[in-house]
Amino acid sequence: MLTQLPIYQQAILTLSAMILFTSFALLAQSRVVSIIHAFAWQGAMVALTTALVAYDTGLHHLYISAFLTLALKALFIPWLLHRLVRQLGLLRELHTVEHPVMTMMIATSLVIFCYYVAQPIEQFSETITRNTIAISMSVILLGMLMLISRNKAVSQVVGFMSLENGLFFAAISATHGMPMVVELGIAFDVLIAAVIFGVFFFHIRDSFDSLDVSQLHRLSESDE
Repeated sequence: MLTQLPIYQQAILTLSAMILFTSFALLAQSRVVSIIHAFAWQGAMVALTTALVAYDTGLHHLYISAFLTLALKALFIPWLLHRLVRQLGLLRELHTVEHPVMTMMIATSLVIFCYYVAQPIEQFSETITRNTIAISMSVILLGMLMLISRNKAVSQVVGFMSLENGLFFAAISATHGMPMVVELGIAFDVLIAAVIFGVFFFHIRDSFDSLDVSQLHRLSESDE
């Protein structure tokens, strides 16, 4: 029973469920600003969960991981994306999904699949985060689904970053984090990727007057 666990373990499981909820929120949102805000909340909850795991396990390097996640995923990258969409005049732009009901049904099926796959692993795991393995797998697959189902560059970038959140959360769930050198390298790569994506947005907008990546087929047509 959840109420029989220590309060911080209850908090970890509750935050894990909220992280999964933000993945569904990312899929359901149609306004670009709402998508960025949902991603910021997801990053903040991943950071807080990492800090709680650090407190429970006594692994102090996880506090650094939590700080980096909070600084990058909850503050800097959302601020950068918000600044970019404001400069590009996309604050009121809608990023709709062609088949929203089908997309949410697929997302629900992916979560059920992840719980089915993770069940044998959770039975042999003795860590406090064993119940979050399925959630971390779900966040990864839902991030991939967002990449596939959206045709706007900003939404796809958020989907990619959400997928990376899932990978990081999976590392916390399965092994209580990666070596600090690896985590610092990943944080630096994510930072560089965010800057490159910003340049990428402006080049697409200048070339096609739109951030709809489906318009990139004009390149092949022009080559022919």
